[in-house]
This record gives sequence, structure tokens and C-alpha cells, in this order.
Amino acid sequence: MGYDVIITGGSYAGMSAGLQLARARRKVLVIDGGQRRNRFAATSHGFLGQDGRAPADIAEDARAQLMAYPTVEWVSDTVVQARKEEGGFTLETSRGQHFQAQRLLLATGVVDDLPAVQGLAERWGKSVFHCPYCHGYELDQGPIGVLATSPMSLHHALMLPDWGPTTFFTNGVFEPDPEQRASLELRGVTLEAEPVERIEGERANVVLEGGRVVAIDGLFVLPRTRVGSSLAASLGCEFEDGPLGAFIQTDMTRETSVPGVFACGDAAMPFGSVALSVGDGVRAGSGVHRSLIFGAH
Repeated sequence: MGYDVIITGGSYAGMSAGLQLARARRKVLVIDGGQRRNRFAATSHGFLGQDGRAPADIAEDARAQLMAYPTVEWVSDTVVQARKEEGGFTLETSRGQHFQAQRLLLATGVVDDLPAVQGLAERWGKSVFHCPYCHGYELDQGPIGVLATSPMSLHHALMLPDWGPTTFFTNGVFEPDPEQRASLELRGVTLEAEPVERIEGERANVVLEGGRVVAIDGLFVLPRTRVGSSLAASLGCEFEDGPLGAFIQTDMTRETSVPGVFACGDAAMPFGSVALSVGDGVRAGSGVHRSLIFGAH
């Protein structure tokens, strides 16, 4: 086999895993299509030592540190097919390249499926967010909106008042019961049942169907997520149903249900962030390394 490990996905989790393997002097190939999940955001927050930096700068520094190790190679491409064979795996990229490795680590991330509300997608990562820990502080306690996408949005609405006065736009998704209404009232959340027509303005002003405008500094929404590649499914990996979408099932070492295939980062967690992805990559990289020493696939 050409490599000890091929990592599909070179964002934070994939590079973090690669660093552990590089430091174990293993031959590693990273194949990455350049589609980081947080590419729409100007700054990243909540990651100790990197707070407030541009996501692209964090990734660029990480890649430079990883590529300083002589056993690491990088291919800018997307894996379109993976086959399990005797002794390992063969991967094919969109440009027709073929690579082989003993182990495969899936760090492909997820895709956010946003609600079909006019003006929302254009503001994603700028004034429309999903993580209050990542972006709530910078709103400086200004007015905040939460757009319901599922019953899980109730939890979102109950959290956000710690970052600013909150309006919960239920948008016909669900009707809070009396107990839920009492919880929202206790947290000082304003309920808005009129459907949302569009988002407009420099920030994220919410225009309701009747024409009324609710001015807010930031809108939070929980999009549905899906794993950003079909590789796990095509290899037969099992999935778990999370509150926002299915993710790849793994054990404590981050090995999937398919021997020799590992997964980490957003694709293998119900919720994600840069800091969580980096930590998960450490677990996965060390798990892959141990399997190369002690496992037999």
C-alpha cells in the first residue's frame, strides 16, 4: 500500500489527525477539496489561543505546520470513490487519480441545509449564525432573533437571552405548549408567530408576511446537516441520528463500523465547532496509529 493513512478532508479535524500521525512518522496523504464549513465567517471564536482570528488564517497556519513534516503529502482534489481491498483501501479522485493506503480516515465535514427564507443564505456566517458560543458575544448584547427550524429551536431560544434580548420567530414550524411558553417567558423571550417573509438590511432585519419589520443585530438558526461526502455510506459505515441530522457512528478510537475506516470532526459528531474538531482529530489520529500497530484489518 502506498500510504499508511489517507485522510479525506483537510480542514481542522483532518489536519489535527494528520499531525498526530506525522509525529508518529507515518506516511500520510491528505486529500482536500477546499470547502471548509466556516468559510463564510470572517472570524472564529471560542477556540483557546485562536480566538478572534480569521478561519482561513487558522487553517493556513495549521497546514504550514502539518506540511513541515516530511512524511505528509497533500492533494487538492475530492475523493469520489473508495474501495476496501486486501490490506487496505483504494481511492479515486474527481481528476481520476488513484491512491492506496492501509487505513482511511473520513474528515469530510458536513453541509448545512439552510431554511428557504429569502435573504438568509446571503447572510450566513455574517449576521445569520448557528452557534451562540461562536458568534453571540460580538453582537454586544444587541437584539437577537431565533428562527425556528424544528422543535430543537426552542432550546436555542432559551439559550440566547444570555447574549441579548431575544425574539423567537416560530414561523409555523411548531406551536409551543403552555409549559414551553412559561419557560420562554421566564427567560424574557418575545414570541413572534407571524410567518417570516424575508431577511433584509445590513444586519438581519426580519420582515414578516404582514410587512412589519423586526430589527435585530443577529439571527440564529439551526440548519439540518448532512455528511459532506457519500464515501461513508458507500463503504457501508453505520450512521447515528442526531438532533440536526445523521452522522457517522464511531467507537471511542473513532473507528467506524467498517474495520480500518475511521471518522472525525463534524461528520462524526452531533454538534461541532473548530475547537471540538481539533480535539476530535487528536483522538482519531492516535486511534488510527494504534490500529496500525495493534490491529489487523
